Amino acid sequence: MRTGSITRTTAETDIKVSVNLDGTGVYDVNTGVGFLDHMVEQFSRHSLIDVTLHVKGDLHIDAHHTVEDSAIALGQAIAQALGDKKGITRYGSTYAPMDEALARVALDISGRPILVWKAAFSQPRLGTMDTEMFEHWFQSLSQAAGITLHIECLYGTNNHHIIEGIYKGFARAMAQAIAIDPRKADAIPSTKGMLGG
Repeated sequence: MRTGSITRTTAETDIKVSVNLDGTGVYDVNTGVGFLDHMVEQFSRHSLIDVTLHVKGDLHIDAHHTVEDSAIALGQAIAQALGDKKGITRYGSTYAPMDEALARVALDISGRPILVWKAAFSQPRLGTMDTEMFEHWFQSLSQAAGITLHIECLYGTNNHHIIEGIYKGFARAMAQAIAIDPRKADAIPSTKGMLGG
């Protein structure tokens, strides 16, 4: 089993996260930000990555630190679980329809993190979560996990549908990318012999 576990404690947040890349999509998520919980649960269910994520954050200020730090810790746990990345498919991409909205997500577990984000929202928050924080969540996770990540909302009008389609698309692309290719299960998927750098 490819697993990772991170404990991250700062003056702003106290986080415990664990992942099992070879799971079945079982989740136990409590960040204190309801909409973020919903999205991380969608990620777990549709990627089949088991995720436990518990966060105590300074929500009396706002949700910024909780959202940012949860993404960092989750990304670190994923990177830990991937280890040297031997045998992974490495690339994943998908189109994810969510009612009238359509998201496109493509990624490379390259060790060279970058986020290209092309999505916008017509309202400032969903639940208690500022919509500007979705891009920041993916930026933080991609940096911590070492993922080249391209996310685009091709169209859509309902803000909930737009972001849920993005999270589900990210989940499905991750499921592809972390899968072990049995033809090269003992090899790092790069002509360099390493990923990152």
